[in-house]
Amino acid sequence: MDRLAAMEIFISVAEAGSFSAAAKRMNVGQPAISKSVAQLEERLGARLILRSTRGLTMTDAGQRFYEHAKLAIMEADEAEQVVRHASDSLSGKLRVSAAVTFACLHVLPSLNTFLSRHPKLEIDLVLDDRNIDLLEEGMDVALRMGSLADSAMTARRIGRSPRSVVGTPDYFSRSGVPMTPADLSHHQAIVYSQRGGGETWTFTQNGSNMDVTVSGRVRVSAAEGMRKAVLGGMGLAVASRWMFSPELALGEVQAVLTDWTLPPVDLWAVFPSGRLVTARARAFVAFVEEALAQSAGGQSGTSSA
Repeated sequence: MDRLAAMEIFISVAEAGSFSAAAKRMNVGQPAISKSVAQLEERLGARLILRSTRGLTMTDAGQRFYEHAKLAIMEADEAEQVVRHASDSLSGKLRVSAAVTFACLHVLPSLNTFLSRHPKLEIDLVLDDRNIDLLEEGMDVALRMGSLADSAMTARRIGRSPRSVVGTPDYFSRSGVPMTPADLSHHQAIVYSQRGGGETWTFTQNGSNMDVTVSGRVRVSAAEGMRKAVLGGMGLAVASRWMFSPELALGEVQAVLTDWTLPPVDLWAVFPSGRLVTARARAFVAFVEEALAQSAGGQSGTSSA
């Protein structure tokens, strides 16, 4: 068996978590998978996987080999696609990480259009509000909101959305409409506890900033939870227009304090450091950027970090 084939088998075992699952994924017999990994370990002179009754665990050497092997396979695939002009019809698997709410509202509804353009392409969309390790999880690209904590990452800004204080008409009819940021002290705030959230909201008007500390009975750790709390009339929240774009358009959610501005939210396409950016990832990012440019709430833009 050649090196690339052995690498592909090892990568499949590492990602599937077992020999049987890798065999099913690759449509080959489990003995062939086990034999290939054993031969690879013998050739390298190092144990890559520890086998036990509880399952498989990669060794440190196995983890390092996985990262380099994954890159080698991606570069080999990219080389083939360049020769075959595959950018016109992409193939293979694309792994994308994205925040749950943003993906459900702005990626999944139009994803079939992207898939129709590339009928041989498969997408593994991992939805998680956390910033996962792209290399460890084998991601090709991630869609991330806000400021980037790691300036060493390869990233491009593909969109920007204004933020507003939002609530339902029912909530405002019961609690009143705040006329100034200071009025928020008398309101129930839905506090988002992840990075970029918190109890302090900063407003700007005519070049002057005003920090307001809010409070409320409900705290949430996921954007979808904040959506549900606001739509349930439990309070008001600071959110990007992306998060409530359907409800804002229908009047089911209203923005208040619109003569004040809040820091906007940037959307970044983030790529694993040290890896080749594949044609699949580039095409997907271009698709998301195009979809945002066509939506009422998105403003496209590019930058790098």
